Amino acid sequence: MKDNVIYYSVGALLYCPANKSTIASAVINGKFGNMYSLALCLEDTINDNFVMEAEHILTGSVMQIYREYQQKSFYLPKIFIRVRNPEQVIRLTKSFGDAIKLITGFIIPKFNPLNARQYINAVIKANEISAQKKYIMPIYEHSSIINLKNRAEILYSLKDTLSNIEELVLNIRVGGNDLCHMFGFRRHADESIHSIKPIADIFSDIITVYGTDYVISGPVWEYYNGNNWKNGLTSEIKEDKLCGFIGKTVIHPCQVPVLNQLYQVTEPDFSDAVDILNWNQSSSQYVSGNIARERMNEYKTHYNWAKQTLFLAEVFGVKNN
Repeated sequence: MKDNVIYYSVGALLYCPANKSTIASAVINGKFGNMYSLALCLEDTINDNFVMEAEHILTGSVMQIYREYQQKSFYLPKIFIRVRNPEQVIRLTKSFGDAIKLITGFIIPKFNPLNARQYINAVIKANEISAQKKYIMPIYEHSSIINLKNRAEILYSLKDTLSNIEELVLNIRVGGNDLCHMFGFRRHADESIHSIKPIADIFSDIITVYGTDYVISGPVWEYYNGNNWKNGLTSEIKEDKLCGFIGKTVIHPCQVPVLNQLYQVTEPDFSDAVDILNWNQSSSQYVSGNIARERMNEYKTHYNWAKQTLFLAEVFGVKNN
């Protein structure tokens, strides 16, 4: 289990095409609020024929944000670049110049056994170039994990490969829409991806393999308007949390406050977590009813939950009852 709040702090990761010319002014002027992370995408959202143009626009946007941040204060989100190949990681790290300080890390799409080592080597190189630590967030969405016969072997093999840079793996991410695409699935606004059993089983296997060592973020929710989008998002996030996901990919600013509110820690959870972590080690008992006498707290059983709860409270706050 990750023991630093940085791994829990990505939260709502707002996706945006990297060639969107208004992104710099939106960040500078606080259009998206003050509690989100930003993913600037050079992969699926960009036409293959316009990649170099998108890189140029992206570089300009990042430099504009950097220059403005030297002059005035505004909320600066964690910024990630979703690349389409390992070479982009190194090329962009160099092209940003001093503005590389603004980049938290790189998102790796379709992470699989054929590209894993190249991406890891690229991130290691980026960290040699940059004075600040650059993280990686691999996305598990490749067709190789569909096959039940090989899934466990592939997941464990990728985990072994990532162990070489474990501290640089900020989150493991899952590509819900890409995995659904392979089956021809698409959920509606009143349906949860966790009810699509073939996809939910893949998620469960990823949580099982990685959940004890990494923070794993929930799949994208594509609805942001119309009937039931908010209720649907709320329901799916509750299932995300129950299944072991922390945070979520979002595609519209209106989704951000929904996620932030749902990841706030309740006062009873916060109180119990504090009590568990402050347990009297010399006590003869490691079990006790909580203050409200509603449930049982066990020091050995609930210790990891308590640590995670306090990290989430630090990031998202405590909900007032």
